[in-house]
Amino acid sequence: MKAWVRLARSGAYKSFGLALTLVTVATSAIAQNGPIRLGVLTDMSSLYADNGGQGSVVAAQMAVDDFKGKVLGRPIEIVAGDHQNKADIGSAIARRWLENENVEAILDVPNSAVALAVQGITRDKKKLFLATGAATSRLTGDECSPTGIHWTYDTYALSQGTTKAISRLGAKSWFFVSADYSLGAQLEADSRKVDAMGGKVIGAVKHPINTPDFSSFLLQAQASKADVIALADAGGDFINAVKQAGEFGVTRGQKLAGLIVFIADIHGLGLQSAQGLMLSSAFYWDLNDETRAWSKRFIEKTKKVPTMIHAGTYGAVMHYLKAIAAANTLDGPAVAAKMRELPVNDFMTRNGKIRPDGRLVRDMYLFRVKSPEESKYQFDYYQLLAAIPGDEAFRPMEDSGCPLVEKP
Repeated sequence: MKAWVRLARSGAYKSFGLALTLVTVATSAIAQNGPIRLGVLTDMSSLYADNGGQGSVVAAQMAVDDFKGKVLGRPIEIVAGDHQNKADIGSAIARRWLENENVEAILDVPNSAVALAVQGITRDKKKLFLATGAATSRLTGDECSPTGIHWTYDTYALSQGTTKAISRLGAKSWFFVSADYSLGAQLEADSRKVDAMGGKVIGAVKHPINTPDFSSFLLQAQASKADVIALADAGGDFINAVKQAGEFGVTRGQKLAGLIVFIADIHGLGLQSAQGLMLSSAFYWDLNDETRAWSKRFIEKTKKVPTMIHAGTYGAVMHYLKAIAAANTLDGPAVAAKMRELPVNDFMTRNGKIRPDGRLVRDMYLFRVKSPEESKYQFDYYQLLAAIPGDEAFRPMEDSGCPLVEKP
């Protein structure tokens, strides 16, 4: 205590206070005039790395470059982090970015548990979360946020969109092979609404996560004689199930449908194993001239075919930067409101609209995987079967449970 008093009396305390003030002012100046940082929080090394990963970083940088690298007179900088599919690690990175490193928006996050944690943090900090890689529809349901935008797809659209579109092609009976955890349960629950379309669920079986042997599950599905066997799983489980379904000859008599499938999965499987599989997606690189032009640039940079997460990340960054320019501010709630106000138009989305619950509504597409004989060039994997209108593909807003939605 006496030392502190002597410090104050000698005038050193005043000097210390002045120095601290100057540091604070300097830090504030850097925050106000330095680069505007966007953080791509993704999986760099595990099961979602091909679907998001470094490709999402490249896609985000492509959008920044196409926007000429500046907004509000300040340079735009992309930073990246690996959440390792752990909510605590993802949360720690998000907090560090927002609190200490002047990151204004977080993107991608291809893991639902991590995404929900990040959405909570960005909600509290009033910063943007552009969920271009996460699947859970809770992001626009009970966990919705004024500064959260769910951009690319969700569990409802992938399951409902796929089952509705396949039902219209004449399928009447369904059998589900589902992973025994939250993602599988959510996908199956939404898909079971085929009953309302005149379909019938005649059986289901659950498998543990990371299952190497699907023989017993697939034999039950085959014995059911269901028109469609729906796979409500992802990653390595999905790949193993598809490979083994081909070995058992399942697709010779029944349709196989994947409820959450990325083109990177198909590339890894190969057409010999994946041929005939039906799936829905928000994006396909070979859909039209615009998707091909953008994808050509992406492939030149990465040597990989872009997934819907990559395309969605580009679109979300571009729309975010447009909203900043239009709102003339970096204030999170103001920019989020401007993003909802502006229509979304790019190579992936036509006249898309972001609803009050944060859901971007756009068309989805039903595809069939081609056979090796049908494929004519590199990455020629899909045949388009149907376009699914966005208002039909995504959950009605009044059913979302989002507290931001006004009750009628």
